[in-house]
Parts: sequence; structure tokens; C-alpha cells
Amino acid sequence: MSARTTTVRIGCGAGFAGDRLEPAVDLVDRGRLDDIVLECLAEQTVALGQQRRLADPAAGYDPRLVARFSRLLPLAVERGVRVLTNMGAANPLAAGDVTRDLLDMAGSAARVAVVTGDDVLDALDLDAPALEDGRPLREHGELVSANAYLGADALLPALDAGAQVVITGRVADTSLFLAPLAHRFDADLDDVAFAARGTLVGHLLECAGRLTGGYFADPGVKDVPRLAELGFPFADVESDGSAVFAKLPGTGGRLDRATVREQMLYEVTDPTGYPTPDVVLDLRRVTVTPFGPSSVRVTGAVGRPRPDRLKVTVGYQAGHKVEAEISYSGPGADRRAALAADIVAARVAGLPLRPRIEVIGIVPPDADDRVECRLRVVALGADPATLETVGHEVEALYTNGPAGGGGVRVSTGEVIGVVSTLVPRTAVRPGVTILEAPGVRPAA
Repeated sequence: MSARTTTVRIGCGAGFAGDRLEPAVDLVDRGRLDDIVLECLAEQTVALGQQRRLADPAAGYDPRLVARFSRLLPLAVERGVRVLTNMGAANPLAAGDVTRDLLDMAGSAARVAVVTGDDVLDALDLDAPALEDGRPLREHGELVSANAYLGADALLPALDAGAQVVITGRVADTSLFLAPLAHRFDADLDDVAFAARGTLVGHLLECAGRLTGGYFADPGVKDVPRLAELGFPFADVESDGSAVFAKLPGTGGRLDRATVREQMLYEVTDPTGYPTPDVVLDLRRVTVTPFGPSSVRVTGAVGRPRPDRLKVTVGYQAGHKVEAEISYSGPGADRRAALAADIVAARVAGLPLRPRIEVIGIVPPDADDRVECRLRVVALGADPATLETVGHEVEALYTNGPAGGGGVRVSTGEVIGVVSTLVPRTAVRPGVTILEAPGVRPAA
């Protein structure tokens, strides 16, 4: 490691798997970034990735990886912006191979590092309790995945190796940001003060557009301008871990004390001790100060040493589900939809299920003929054939129910449940694989 500057500019290009791509491209193009992080992995996302990988050993990484990286990576390499992402999901090595091939096809030379070791399914203690209900893991059903939250220390060897693109599986969201900051500043992750401040930077940036007004918006209460052109945030981080957060000029949204304070409390059940793999973060002394247009300065994070155990997200087979819907429109739509609900309830009353049957849509007194109400039926169960019966009863409403039904949609599928547990930090062994993209475009 080597400290090359007194300030590092780091941005967030995705806050979840379905996030927009254009704001990330804009950040790389105009933002003069050192690093950009794409955080695309939620608790259930990795379990679903493991499910896809079971069906196809070459699958399991983020389905949007190719679309994102095809546009983003050539520009990032050209601008000298380092890219870190957890889009490897359940198959980071396959994601690394695909990324290397994309860089080659684009003629971009870069070193790709793949961080592994979060998959701990084979080493999991099935008698360990789930944090949510205290029941042993084995009682929840057949386990399909177990992924430990790696910390920033697992990423540092990849950065030390000179990687311009780092792809991981399950890494704590905040660690994706703390690692490049620690690497740029040559900081020791055992420095609790730096780890706390860098973790807060990551926590504020990790949801991308949420810091700039996305999800925050509530018309008439918390107004956000030009949400259709929402820009994503970046932070100018100083060597002590304090930071100024901002968004690019000309982008939509807002970034101020209100958006920052709301994001700061996101997912934090205990502001006095928010555990991450790198530090136990204490937010009580944090101050958020206006710094300029769409810009704030954040200081004051403190912490306690990192925990001895790591959180593990465990996915299990939770049965099957059916979702079935039908619409009714025009005069009396609400009455006809309610009658349809009664018919379905009577038809499935003898099945070993407890379906949820509801009518979506409220008809105001002055409604015109374009009003629509939709019947929605949802059920969970162990027997797919029984669930198909529920879907068929909704479909049968076309000619066996009230007038004017249409737009039937029926879907069935497996349900992946998610619980959490803890494992000793010593039981998790991260690794790094280096892949070279020489940047030679194949001959036509």
C-alpha cells in the first residue's frame, strides 16, 4: 500500500441489483473519481444466485453484470477509476471470467481480482441457532446457501495486487468502501477510529440514490426535484476519515442534512453499536453540516473493535408459492372484484392452505369509467399441485365469475427463505484470484 494523496474521491454506482446504470456512467465520466463501488447484493439475492448456480454451474452471478460492465468498464479504465462490486454474488469466479472477456472485447487492459471465501455452506453447523427465531438451522428446511459477510481485510490483497476491477461475493456493504479508502491512505484496519469513519462513509454511500433523495421523497412533505434525473453521490474523504458528500452538478435530486441523516439510520437497530465485520460503529457523536450546494460534511463517527464472529446469510427451501390476479374495470369494478374474491375463497376453502385474498384499488365516489380494481390471491405451501389449483380457480373467473374480468396473471415457483447466524471469524478463509485482461481486441 501507499498513500498517494490527502483526499480520496469515492462514488457509489449502484445501491441494489436493479439500480439504474446511467448515473454510474455519469459519475465515472464527469466525477473525477478515484474509486466507484457497485453494491448489488441483498440477503435474498445471494440465495437466489445459489439457486441459479445449482441449475447451471456457470450461472449465479448478477444477471445484469454484462449490461453494466459493457458500458461502465471501458470508460472506467480510460479514466483510471478503480471499480469494486459484489456482483459476483454466488459465483464470483465465473463473474471474473466474464469481466475479463468483456475487457478483452473492448480492448481495455486491466487486472481483475476475484475475492472468494464467503461461501461457508460446507462448514456450517446445522445445530447453530438462527438469529431471527433461535431455532437450529436444520429445522428451517433444506439449506441452499450460506454466505459469510467478509470484511475490508479480505479485499486488501486484491488491491495490493494492483487490481483495477475487484469482484466479490458476499462482502459487507460498508466494507466495499472501507477497503479502497484504507488502501489509498495506507491505513491500518486495526485503527478503530479510521475504521469507524470509513465505515460511516460506506454506510452513507451504499444505497446510491437514497442519499440524493431516492426513496426519501414524499410529495408535500419531503419534496425532491427532478427525480427522473436523479444523480448518485460521491464523497471526498480525508486521511482522517472525515468526508464531504455531494452529487454532480446538473443532476436531479437533493443531498442535504435531511437525506443524510435518514440514510444514516437505515438498517441501524442500535445507533450506539452497529456491528460490521470491520468495526462496531457508534453514531451518537456524528455531526452533519451544510458545506455547499447539494453538499454536506460528516464527522464524528467512533467505534469499538471489530466483533469476533461474522454474520452469515443462510438460504433454505421454504416451499412453493402461487400469485394469481385478475382485473375488473368500469362502473361497479369494486363490487365485482369483491364478488370474485368471495368466489375464490369458497372454491379453495377445502384446501390445506391459508391464502391471502385481497382487492387492490379504491373507487372514489366521482370515479369515471376508467377505474380498475384487481383481485390478488397469494398462497404458500409444500405441494405445487395444490398451489396450481389456486391459480386455476382465479383463471376460471373469466367465465365463472363476475362480468368484465380480464388480465389474468398466474405465476408459481419455489420460495427461498433467508435466516441469519454467526460463525467464528477464524472459520472463514478469504482468497483472491487474479485474472489479466490484456486488452487485445479480437480480429474481426
